[in-house]
Amino acid sequence: MKRIKLVIAYDGTKYCGWQIQPNGITVEEVINKQLTKLLDEDIEIIGSSRTDSGVHALGNVAVFDTETRIPADKIAYALNQRLPKDIVIQSSSEVPLDFHPRYHKSCKTYEYKILNREFSIPTMRLYYHFVYKKLDTDKMQEAANYLVGEHDFKSFCSTKIQVKSTVRTIYSLDVICKGDEVILRVRGNGFLYNMVRIIAGTLINVGLGIIEPSKIPKVLESPERVKVGPNAPAHGLTLVNIEFKE
Repeated sequence: MKRIKLVIAYDGTKYCGWQIQPNGITVEEVINKQLTKLLDEDIEIIGSSRTDSGVHALGNVAVFDTETRIPADKIAYALNQRLPKDIVIQSSSEVPLDFHPRYHKSCKTYEYKILNREFSIPTMRLYYHFVYKKLDTDKMQEAANYLVGEHDFKSFCSTKIQVKSTVRTIYSLDVICKGDEVILRVRGNGFLYNMVRIIAGTLINVGLGIIEPSKIPKVLESPERVKVGPNAPAHGLTLVNIEFKE
């Protein structure tokens, strides 16, 4: 028996997220099905990040156990021949049997992409959230700076979440401007359900003048859950990569 790690990129547009569910096709379901056929074994992969419906990825990570004699690095090539064009394995490698992508310490990087101009661009509609009012990106960065560090992010996650702790650490949160594009790039040790999308929605409201940056520390310090911004649409979010610590 050996454990194989896959690094996976996908366009999440037509999928109901990563995790298998009864209401539609998911990325996990498609990969399981094709791996099972390829290896002639009953394969169920374990993913690191359970991205939502419509969210994209450049470097999500999953593992599975197999008895196959196919070299680990060749599995990516064989599997890609079977997968649809909107899911592509970037690499495959053998890892220790006790390696678990959800419990191993890691740093995750997400990007939320905004198209900020008077009129939208059709070819960008599936990957950017369109905002026609001018955003004040200096204020957005000012607000973002307050979120860096270890905080209780209870106000930046779904109210339905059930976790032992809502404390997380954000290592960096940058507002990057490239012409009409505003990219929110966030790195952290883990994220709560809908946390990045709520951060994005909050920073957009800051950029629109709806929320003042000075409100952010008060929200973080509040003992009660305080709603600061809406969930930004899923299609603007991309999981860039996951770095695992030794």
